[in-house]
Amino acid sequence: MVELDIQIPTTYDPFAEAEEFGRTGTKDYVHIRIQQRNGRKSLTTVEGLKQELSSDKILKSLKKEFCCNGNVVHDKELGKIVQLQGDQRKKVAHFLVNAGIVKKEQIKIHGF
Repeated sequence: MVELDIQIPTTYDPFAEAEEFGRTGTKDYVHIRIQQRNGRKSLTTVEGLKQELSSDKILKSLKKEFCCNGNVVHDKELGKIVQLQGDQRKKVAHFLVNAGIVKKEQIKIHGF
């Protein structure tokens, strides 16, 4: 019998490519990621926003602008993470640049 060297695909980890570049919570970039939930459902996460910014006000504006639900998650390592329903990566990046919260060069979009 011949053994074949076959790699079995595993589940997708949205934070894996961030770990390649160093620590996931780098403060000089705003990381926008997508997390697959079940089926067609997904979450968009925004991390790396400055601590002096009000995450709650940004979340409220994002929810109103994109007509979706979301919340702010407090993490010990990464700080405040904004979560939104659905794939909102490009919209969030465009919103953050237009609102003057971050510069276009400071945004890293991760995902598929």
